[in-house]
Amino acid sequence: MPAYSYQALDAKGKKVKGVIEGDSERQVRGLLRGRDLKPLDVKTVKAKAAAQGSSQGPFTLGGPRMNTRELSLFTRQLASLVLSGLPLDEVLAAAAKQTRKPVVKSIILQVRSRVVEGLSLAQAMAELPKVFDNLYRAMIKAGESSGYLGPVLEQLAEYTERSQETSHKIKSAMIYPIVMVCVSVIIVSILMVKVVPQLVGMFESNSRELPGITAFLIGLSDFLVAYGVFVLMAFTALIAVLQWLLKDPKRKRVWHKMQLKLPLFGGFILQSETARYSSTLGLLAQSGVPLLEALKIASQVLNNLTLKEASVQVAVMVQEGASLSKALDQVDVFPPLLVQMAASGEANGKLSEQLLYAARNQERELEFSVNAAMSLMEPAMILFMAGMVGFIVMAILLPIFEMNDLAGI
Repeated sequence: MPAYSYQALDAKGKKVKGVIEGDSERQVRGLLRGRDLKPLDVKTVKAKAAAQGSSQGPFTLGGPRMNTRELSLFTRQLASLVLSGLPLDEVLAAAAKQTRKPVVKSIILQVRSRVVEGLSLAQAMAELPKVFDNLYRAMIKAGESSGYLGPVLEQLAEYTERSQETSHKIKSAMIYPIVMVCVSVIIVSILMVKVVPQLVGMFESNSRELPGITAFLIGLSDFLVAYGVFVLMAFTALIAVLQWLLKDPKRKRVWHKMQLKLPLFGGFILQSETARYSSTLGLLAQSGVPLLEALKIASQVLNNLTLKEASVQVAVMVQEGASLSKALDQVDVFPPLLVQMAASGEANGKLSEQLLYAARNQERELEFSVNAAMSLMEPAMILFMAGMVGFIVMAILLPIFEMNDLAGI
């Protein structure tokens, strides 16, 4: 039974939206009238998504999507319901009833309608690649092929929840320094543009030579008042130009290679990417996906081009007969821990477990590194802000103190 997205007017003339299942558009309109709704627009969910994608032109978002939290919750619900023994179409119908978000509900019902038509769950999800990525679909396919869809969904739910938790921790840790930087810039800008110019007249009435830091502060204030808007425009233009330049694959490749060599941040990037790569690889291998296919899928979750190209080389070498640990060692990009864990897993026949262990280890190291960096950055930001404000206050007070000294003589 296909899912339809509708817009209708209720008894008070208020426009309402929703998703409903029906055999045909005519039946759906009848169901809506039975609910005292006047249907305005009724379309199949799939047709509506296609219409939205075509109408948005070059700025299309590719149809409906789920965020990480919604996908994690849906996967957990799916795993619980499948393990309870319900048929797949009833599982999807129950998951659709449990969500209150129309977008999520339309996605689930679209998948259900295709499953009812005879497609497998992986095939139905393949029609929504922006929602269910290659990793997700590959694990679902492996679970359906092996007959262990429920356990595979549990593993997938744990993976999405862990990814969401790691991402949330990193974003939360970055909030404080970002807020401190913004507050510092705003306070210093207000002092430079509003406060300092009001004191210039008092200083200029005095024939004595101003202290060096005061003269520098006044000159900087005059510059910001006269050209501050242009500086902001130039900074914005510079960012736009850099983004345009990085669209070129060669420049982007050079920049991504430089990222890995940056002090502190290079380590963060390597740990984050390695954790995602080894976790994906281990999860796919544990779900029964062949190693070569798992390597090709895992390379797609990497964002850094240097690491992505290295992962592609690893897949090629494994295809040519090399072991995974030897291939990882030869590309000389990934951390030694991952190479050692892969070698240990190949030796004892527990490759997937060792890869997942390496992923968890990298995630812990990343969390510790981020927490340590933030614990150092917080007092550093406070000292920087205090130093900037102190410099401005000192530059203002020095000539006042000199004027008071002269008055006291």
